Amino acid sequence: MKVKQAMSESVHAIESTESIADAAAIMAKLDIGVLPVVDGGKLVGIVTDRDIVVRGVAHGLHSGSPVLQVMTHDVETCRENDDIEEVLETMSDEQVRRVPVCAQDGSVVGIFSIGDAAKFDQDEKEVAAAYRDICRPSALHSQLAESV
Repeated sequence: MKVKQAMSESVHAIESTESIADAAAIMAKLDIGVLPVVDGGKLVGIVTDRDIVVRGVAHGLHSGSPVLQVMTHDVETCRENDDIEEVLETMSDEQVRRVPVCAQDGSVVGIFSIGDAAKFDQDEKEVAAAYRDICRPSALHSQLAESV
């Protein structure tokens, strides 16, 4: 199965220069926990509600600070025609629950999540194994040592 068959196409992004407060307001309004971050329509990062709390609030950043200061810069992406199995492997390796789906030009055209895989992929064991790997304890995404 291909990513385009399961991904969420309704994607809201935020410019890297917009504020942390803007990101939080969008997340609250849309009841979501992640926003792709773009510059000129091209993906440059991703910000989660957790990023805002751990990298922003916990470090005393002002709510008017740009999202650029709290976002994750190095983001794994996929394409619409990628096989779900390959993307699940990447998600397992990187321990991420969501992957932006990008077009050839770097624009964001969707989000693929572990939840999308669970709903649409027929191989339940593969999805369960990916989820187990994503949730295993590791220092891969530890934000304790990161400075703002």
